[in-house]
Amino acid sequence: MTANHLDAWLPAATIRTQHRRTSTAPPDRLWECARAVRLSDTRTLGRLVRWRIPGTDAGSTFDQLLRGYPFTPLEEGEHLIVSGLCGRIWTLARDYPRLVAPAAFRDWREPGTVRVLIAHWLEPLADGRTEVVSETRMAAVDRAAALRLRALWVVVGPFDHLVGAEGLTVAVRRAEGH
Repeated sequence: MTANHLDAWLPAATIRTQHRRTSTAPPDRLWECARAVRLSDTRTLGRLVRWRIPGTDAGSTFDQLLRGYPFTPLEEGEHLIVSGLCGRIWTLARDYPRLVAPAAFRDWREPGTVRVLIAHWLEPLADGRTEVVSETRMAAVDRAAALRLRALWVVVGPFDHLVGAEGLTVAVRRAEGH
């Protein structure tokens, strides 16, 4: 799996972030630990998710979050999950539509909204280690949504490098027994 693979789901993203952490743990162990990270295991990221998606339980795993409403699983594999949501992510209301199938995400064109894709996967390295990767893409449907998305990113974006990899760091630490 590569980031280019995600272009099939969301090729023209307004905003893209990617985080990676390297581990010496066996891939199955690393993936198991990544799937078990709870929102409450991260200091800031879990709080931000719960702020942006009201009603989300702090005890939920990120894996559960990405497999249930307001997300829709788009693609799954042995060490891969790609999920999407659509809506007005700049509001505090939980007004995200329920997407009944992956095609609904790909075809989404509701004015004044965005599509958000979140993917996690493992990449084997030549030296025998494994990277756990997290990529987020956000694409506005129209100009009005693009302006709102950029305004939201002005507030949230500067913190991405501080919090975006918190869950990955927890997963690697647990997988390696630290």
